[in-house]
Amino acid sequence: MKMRQQFPRSIGEIMDRDERVVTLLGDIGVWSFHEVAERHPSRVSNIGILEQAMIGVAAGMAKTGLIPVVHTIAPFIVERAYEQLMLDFGYQGLCGNFIGVGASYDYSGLGHTHYCPGDVDLLSVIPNMQIVLPGTAEELDRLLKEAYDDGQPTYYRVSERENALSHPVRLGKAEVVKTGKLATVIAVGPMLDKVLEAAGDLDVTILYYTSVCPFDYETFRQYHRSGLLIVCEPYYSGAVLKAITEQDGRFSGKVCSIGIPKSYITRYGTIDEEDRVFGLDPASIRARIEAVLKEQAANGRNDGGSRNI
Repeated sequence: MKMRQQFPRSIGEIMDRDERVVTLLGDIGVWSFHEVAERHPSRVSNIGILEQAMIGVAAGMAKTGLIPVVHTIAPFIVERAYEQLMLDFGYQGLCGNFIGVGASYDYSGLGHTHYCPGDVDLLSVIPNMQIVLPGTAEELDRLLKEAYDDGQPTYYRVSERENALSHPVRLGKAEVVKTGKLATVIAVGPMLDKVLEAAGDLDVTILYYTSVCPFDYETFRQYHRSGLLIVCEPYYSGAVLKAITEQDGRFSGKVCSIGIPKSYITRYGTIDEEDRVFGLDPASIRARIEAVLKEQAANGRNDGGSRNI
């Protein structure tokens, strides 16, 4: 089962046992929630193409003790309603669940209005905003049920891309996939399978993160011993390094960021074609990792300075 099919089922199961949960839809996924709406007709509403108002309605509900689940396409929920997320939920410290689909370019044929590679970057500056990137439907189910009522706003980035295998993920905890000596590779959410295909046979440590905020710095600190950090992110690159440096301003070492470059995406094509353009396919990731490992070997071990490769 894909993530997009899983989350209405997961939300429905949560609503069956917790009458505080309400679901608001931005004219997206309405049919997928029809069974849930039949069971709970007063707690599922299609607000329509009114994303800013929808966040405001959700905040009002949260103020009364309800737990809102809000769903629409990522650029509409994050970029169009950013001020409401920041003020209505972030500033007021309200509990809410925001489930976005379509980022970064899952809707690759619809153009930049339906792309959202900047969602993690934007949301990471809202204090207490939790940012979750599950890699499978099972992981989404697990993370939703763990965090939906934890008192904080949480963004779930639902992707069309999924990893083959699920991990026993927890909010704010990384999984150690393998250990090695030459580098530490961080794979975020659906990037894990690409990283395993690209670097699974190399002598590197691979850490799997499904939460960017909160970020599991302790696992990173424990397993990062090589001096070379390679971060593979399915959005504008930089969020993981920012999370690391926020917790340790003394972080030093060589960093290679593999993610979407911060530029407008003006090409059209399939998701696979977009991946190749931005170097996010396994072959391109392999070539990048081999290049930085070669440079690391040529230059010797970390000289104490931090820089990007």
